[in-house]
Parts: sequence; structure tokens; C-alpha cells
Amino acid sequence: MGTGLREKIIDTALHLFEEHGFHGVTVNEIVKSVGTSKGGFYHHFSSKEELLFVIHDTFISYVLEKATVANDTYKAPAKRLQAILKSFVKVFDLYKPHITVFYQEYIYLNEHYESLIKCKRNQFKGIIIEVVREGKKEGEFREDLAVEITAMAILGMVNWTYKWYKRSGNKSIGEIADIYIDLILHAVLEESILSKENFYQLLI
Repeated sequence: MGTGLREKIIDTALHLFEEHGFHGVTVNEIVKSVGTSKGGFYHHFSSKEELLFVIHDTFISYVLEKATVANDTYKAPAKRLQAILKSFVKVFDLYKPHITVFYQEYIYLNEHYESLIKCKRNQFKGIIIEVVREGKKEGEFREDLAVEITAMAILGMVNWTYKWYKRSGNKSIGEIADIYIDLILHAVLEESILSKENFYQLLI
């Protein structure tokens, strides 16, 4: 029973949860759709609740990993913010079913899984807050920015993508990321940097 079965269980559950809701699907229905046994299911997941947790953990771990790479790769806060935003927006294409199911069904998670999710979300929020704070300190970002409110505005704007993004739309996820980056940089960058002819050379 390798990772292939685990991924098949996740993919099948995503489809079933999207169609019928978390409480509308039983473990029996999941294993029947997968073509495995209850033993196969419980080898990988202790419960249906753990499966729902893993669905969330998959995409939050992705954005955390990419944000950490951005922090390690770029010294300038503006470039770090761009790299973080690119991977953050991309997650809504890579893991669209995971995100849709999570936001529809997360209220059914128990306190243990909820606390694990909150911990990783707070880590990611902390990375955004820190890059805004450093951008101000180094003179790249506007001095009058309210750091935490700015970070929460960025998170709120990008998170809402899951509500309207469609792969069949006339903008690719990369083009959408570039629009967000343009909007956010114009909002946060210090005026003297915005006025320079080489502004767009800042873009990664």
C-alpha cells in the first residue's frame, strides 16, 4: 500500500466531498469509489477528519515551503514579496479542489486538527508581516504603511481568489499573479521607487 493509494483516496474524497459535502460521504463510499478496502483507507488515515486535515495541509505546506524559499533566495523585500505572491496565487490553480473543499467543510474539523491548521496559517501570515515590516525598515516600502493591516489586506485579497478563479477563464493563473503583484507593489512601494523608469525591472 504505497503513496499511490493514498493519493487516490485523497483525489476520490475531494470529488465526493465537493459533490455531496463532508457529512454526505461515508468512509464506505470512499473506499468503494477507490476500489480498496477499509483496511487500505485506515492504513493511510485514522479518520475522515484526518483526511480533511490532510487536504488543507497539502496546500498550506506548499505556500509555506515556497515562501521559505523566497526568503532564502531574495534579499530585497520587494523581490521576496513578489516571489511569495507568485507561489501564493499559483496554489489556487494547483490545489483548487483542495481549497474549495476545505473552505466548504473546515467547520467539521476537531480542535486538534484546527489548531494544527491555525499554526501553519499563522506561520504564513508571519512571513507576510515580516516582509512588509522589513520593506518599511529598508526604505523600499512606504513609511506610512500599517504593517499588520497591510499584510492582512494582501492575504484577504489573494485568498478570495478561490471564490472566482476558473481555469477556463481568459486569464491564466500566471497572468492573474502578475496583476496582483502590480496592484500590491503600486500600493506598498515608496514613491521614489515607483517614479523610477526601472520600476518594472524589479519584477521577477
